[in-house]
Amino acid sequence: MDYSLEVIKKYHSRPKTLVFKLVLTAFIFYLFYWSIPVIQGPLISETGLDIVTRMFRGLINPTWDKLFSLKNYHVPYLMFETLMVAFLGTIIGTLLAIPLSFLGSRNITNSFVAFLVSILVVFIRTMPFFVIGLIFIRVVGPGVFAGVLAIGFTSTGMLTKLYTENVEDMDKGILEALDSTGATAVQKLRTGIIPQLFANFVSNSLYRFDINVRNAIILGLIGAGRLGFELQAAIGNFRYRDAAAFLWGIIIVVMIIEFSSASLRKRLIYGKR
Repeated sequence: MDYSLEVIKKYHSRPKTLVFKLVLTAFIFYLFYWSIPVIQGPLISETGLDIVTRMFRGLINPTWDKLFSLKNYHVPYLMFETLMVAFLGTIIGTLLAIPLSFLGSRNITNSFVAFLVSILVVFIRTMPFFVIGLIFIRVVGPGVFAGVLAIGFTSTGMLTKLYTENVEDMDKGILEALDSTGATAVQKLRTGIIPQLFANFVSNSLYRFDINVRNAIILGLIGAGRLGFELQAAIGNFRYRDAAAFLWGIIIVVMIIEFSSASLRKRLIYGKR
């Protein structure tokens, strides 16, 4: 009986948020209704439907020579190049994010330095990677090097944020125990910091690499990679079977990376296969 009364008291003492939720829902629907006039013109064009239909026909019967040929500018070559762009960009982002994450952690440095790093990270994360790609194309010229730099720059912001959270969640009791034993800074780094952070750091880098593969393809549309450029050229020149071959290459590689990186992250964090 006492237990039932306690449950009833807890029920009646919980925060009353029904009115707030209803107001918030009504506001969201109002924003949706208010945004509709922004969409101008027909939502679906006949030309667009025709192009999409031809693309799907191409997926059934792509240009098999481009899909399996190892020649330059065919799908395997371009996919390998795209993967290397994403990989190098992820490595650059990781190497820059690790020191920034320690500088941005309030349990490692003072609040002022952490605040400056957080401002830098917010600045990097607010800049669209498409714009960053255009900037690097102007700086170093079109090509895969501009793509590597753009991906490395944009990866730094996200990875620094994730790494900083890992560092701030670190168990400082282990470091205090090592201090009490007279351990040096190198010993604390090797036995107290790296074992705690290594799995999360690698997991976050794998997650970012997964994203960067897609970004490397998109950057090709502006000249910072060949695969996106070749895909755009094939569609623009009505070579839908060639475009389908590139799409199949992208689909297969992205699916392999998605499943393998998810499996690796599980093994690193939870020790599961």
